[in-house]
Amino acid sequence: MMTTATENAMAAIDKRMMGLLKLFSVRSVDINRRVINQGNDTLYDLFYGLQTYGISVGYLAAVSYFCWIISSTYDMSHRTYFAYLIRTFFVFVIVVSGNFAQAANQFIPAADHPTSYLPLLKGKRVGLVVNHSSTYRDSIHLVDFLLSKGIRVERIFAPEHGYLGKAGAGEKVEDSKDEQRQIPIVSLYGKKKKPSLEDMQGLDVVLFDIQDVGVRFYTYISTLTYVMDRAGEAGVPVIILDRPNPHRHYIDGPVLDTARFKSFVGLHPVPVVYGLTIGEYGAMVNGEGWIKHPCKLQVVYCKNYNPQERYRLPIPPSPNLPNHNAILLYPSLCFFEGAPVSVGRGTDKPFQIIGAPWFPFGDFYFTPKPREGAPQPLFADRRCRGYDLTNFAEDFLEDEPQLHLGWLISAYNAYKQTSNTAPFFRPFFDLLAGTDELRKSIEAGKDEGLISQEWLPQIARYTTIRAKYSHYD
Repeated sequence: MMTTATENAMAAIDKRMMGLLKLFSVRSVDINRRVINQGNDTLYDLFYGLQTYGISVGYLAAVSYFCWIISSTYDMSHRTYFAYLIRTFFVFVIVVSGNFAQAANQFIPAADHPTSYLPLLKGKRVGLVVNHSSTYRDSIHLVDFLLSKGIRVERIFAPEHGYLGKAGAGEKVEDSKDEQRQIPIVSLYGKKKKPSLEDMQGLDVVLFDIQDVGVRFYTYISTLTYVMDRAGEAGVPVIILDRPNPHRHYIDGPVLDTARFKSFVGLHPVPVVYGLTIGEYGAMVNGEGWIKHPCKLQVVYCKNYNPQERYRLPIPPSPNLPNHNAILLYPSLCFFEGAPVSVGRGTDKPFQIIGAPWFPFGDFYFTPKPREGAPQPLFADRRCRGYDLTNFAEDFLEDEPQLHLGWLISAYNAYKQTSNTAPFFRPFFDLLAGTDELRKSIEAGKDEGLISQEWLPQIARYTTIRAKYSHYD
């Protein structure tokens, strides 16, 4: 039998313990996420979340604190103390394990679970296809992480915008060297876009890790294609570390006509928005024989990735896609790159505004200026009139993702009323569209709804192919 003093003491302990447990319940998800992002990956993969000594130590410390509270009650019998200790321990474990499970189910890109790919690299001479977006847990560059794990990095291949991701669109980048790490950098957007057989010599494996945006004319998938083809020819395996696609949840746009409009801004018969991650896309290119020399390919997929959830990239993938709004608008606005209309290069809002000196409408004005990432912007130092589409991206594109041609059609019709004699559509427009049918439809006066209906049969055929490589659906 417990004395009244003991009962009162235990009631006080109960109240104090429950208050602390409630605090842990509220805070533990955030704590667990932090520990997951700092922990030991071997133990993480053993229990898909129970991966770090940090968590074990933290939880044991908390349990010890509860034990200290109990033991500080001087007049509690030994048996009561033992029972209370067991009860405290089990209640605590239930709370933290439930919240830990919730934290462990968070999305993790492939680069962030290295036990899935480090064994594939140990003892091998590695070539990396990387840029500034190639990070481990959004903080450590993949090159530094691999070197810290004893991986032998022989060569770096850099895509458009360069290894540091600062060069402008279409700006040539020369071969160089990472002076800090003493690793040669082969530019795949300079004298060549495809690595040579000589570049593949001395490599046992090529690792590709670049953040893509899931749009056909965004050239990182073209770089991946050329790397895979050359690696296949050289007999070098390729590993892709998969990353999310902010446009993974829908498919839209004309399918590229490879017989007539194949280029570096479109190599394959896919829609403008093709609805696959870069790992899935690479598997499709390899599996469908869209390269002359298919390679030995392994994709390390993301964990807990729900393609229907909207994903905001933690690092801008290129200089002129600086934020989520620009990424959302990019599939629709990039068509203007083949017309006399600025998309905001050389301003603080690239791919979030449109306009031109000749625009007869719009309540937004801007003047493009040369800057890093846009050394020669269209209409440099000329005042442009047009529209700021930031609110449209925030209010509509997030929930109703699709290509929007209305701005393009309106600009074309307005241009016809000006005194400009140069054609509105330049040859580059058809390369971006992957066909001349879009241009012809706009010139024929068709509306947006009718035009988008015209590419549905092509999309239906594509989705049949896509289904074979859709890992996350």
